Amino acid sequence: MNMIPVSSSNLSAVGYENGTLYVSFHSGGLYSYANVPESVHKSLMSAGSKGSYFAAHIKNFYSTTKHR
Repeated sequence: MNMIPVSSSNLSAVGYENGTLYVSFHSGGLYSYANVPESVHKSLMSAGSKGSYFAAHIKNFYSTTKHR
């Protein structure tokens, strides 16, 4: 899975593989979100504010696992 750096004050990189969205934060945490539709991933990557899109459409909507 390839993590792509993003321009955001909160998110540092985003990856997507087999329905799982991976988000790395500037604070150092890496989280995965299960069963995320590809359309949501694409919308996140094209959003003007990735942090706002993440908060409104992903955070607290999908099963989350913290990795580090």
